[in-house]
Amino acid sequence: MTIDTESIVLTALMFTAALLYSSVGHAGASGYLAAMALMGISPAVMKPTALALNILVAVIATFKFYRVGAFSWRLFLPLAITAVPCAYLGGLLTLPSNIYKPVIGVVLLYAAWYSFRTASKTTPYQIRPVPIPLLSFSGAVLGFLSGLTGVGGGIFLSPLMLFFRWAEIKTISGVAAAFILVNSIAGLTGVLSKAPALSSALPLWALVVVVGGYIGAEYGSKRFQNPTLQKLLALVLVIAGIKMIATAWS
Repeated sequence: MTIDTESIVLTALMFTAALLYSSVGHAGASGYLAAMALMGISPAVMKPTALALNILVAVIATFKFYRVGAFSWRLFLPLAITAVPCAYLGGLLTLPSNIYKPVIGVVLLYAAWYSFRTASKTTPYQIRPVPIPLLSFSGAVLGFLSGLTGVGGGIFLSPLMLFFRWAEIKTISGVAAAFILVNSIAGLTGVLSKAPALSSALPLWALVVVVGGYIGAEYGSKRFQNPTLQKLLALVLVIAGIKMIATAWS
């Protein structure tokens, strides 16, 4: 990958995605996928690259949120036990480009909606009991989707837990970070077993997402991110999602 304007823009988008997503306990996979989609990178490269970058940022986010007590083993373990094997199975599967692109397009549009929706301040709520069977089933489904698409599953898990009010927001962020970490490791393991294509720019992207992830997680573990930046991220996700769907059969 040569150093040109397109490369600089893509690297900047990677950094921004890591910064913003890690502030809420996410690792940025949908942001990385959006950036790569905007620059026309092959779907065969997108999935393993997003999972690899996810792991780096999720490690940082998990540590930061766990350190400040924003974590729950009671929530995480039932999710992880079923998610890990399903994420591995999802990683073994490779969707044709004309299917993968619209699937990712829909995921990105959903992520945009979620990012825009959570930009507003969340009102306090009463924590509800957690039904373990439902939690484990959710882990299995989200784990499979994670491995199949290259996202960590956090963009689906966080709104699910918020909807059912299973924990307060910072705890949800900490659990989501760890959930993304184990899913991404399992999913990437499945992908690597099939000799995937990886971008030559991966080391550079790894460096910038680690820096962005550290800053975002440090900030987010203590307070929440800038709503304006979240809305800008949502706009990028919308553009990328539409592009993925529009070019699916080209």
